[in-house]
Amino acid sequence: MQFTIKEGDQLIEFNDNDAPIDFIKIDASTYHVIHKNKTYKAQIIHADLKNKKIRIGILNQQFDLTIEDSLDHLIQKMGFNQSSLSKNKFIKAPMPGLVLELKVNKGDEVKAGYPLLILEAMKMENVIKSDQDGTIKRIEVQEKETVEKNQVLIEFE
Repeated sequence: MQFTIKEGDQLIEFNDNDAPIDFIKIDASTYHVIHKNKTYKAQIIHADLKNKKIRIGILNQQFDLTIEDSLDHLIQKMGFNQSSLSKNKFIKAPMPGLVLELKVNKGDEVKAGYPLLILEAMKMENVIKSDQDGTIKRIEVQEKETVEKNQVLIEFE
């Protein structure tokens, strides 16, 4: 965690080289922070735990933070970053079925959760959604085409 808070004329720096930071939970979104024998009230404004991002408020200032754990540090030490490891280049068919409708085209930029296509399997329509933000590089299937389980449907850049 690295950020700086201006408290009057004094700067308070939280970073890897500073003293440890202790957090005491007050309620669901409020924490009592102890750092270098000083206390602060911290409010969690927004938490996106899937992407390990939080926004906190301390002393009427807001900070966007990235949550890192020992696995994140190990991945960085090995020369990788977790975001590149978690992205799938391909969307594959979760089951055999019939492609009813394509919702995207080559070159489209999509956000995680965006519908990519509708796959009919066992007389049920299943919306296949993007698991990431990205750009469509190739569409490997056409409407009315039957597909097998694990067949590549769409490739991201």
